[in-house]
Amino acid sequence: MNESFADTPSPNRRRGLREWWLSPPRSGIHRVIAPWVYRRLRFFGTMRVAAGTVLAAISVVCLAYGVYGWAAFFVVLAALNLAGGGWFLSIARLARPD
Repeated sequence: MNESFADTPSPNRRRGLREWWLSPPRSGIHRVIAPWVYRRLRFFGTMRVAAGTVLAAISVVCLAYGVYGWAAFFVVLAALNLAGGGWFLSIARLARPD
């Protein structure tokens, strides 16, 4: 029992950036998603869908006032957020429960 703290493996010890980025284990295109987002996919997917809905509503308001350039900008942002949120939610649904 003469082991020092530095010799014992501990899950709480700081890991290098590469090890942090690779956890949790993911494959393929899922590696594009940041690890802190990947750990909370349902939350971030729901937030992206909500943000996409808000952006779509803003684009409708812009259309009502005749500001077509801004409306197109917000429609593109809404589509990207809705697509990303749907992708996150589909990954979360298919992920195996821990």
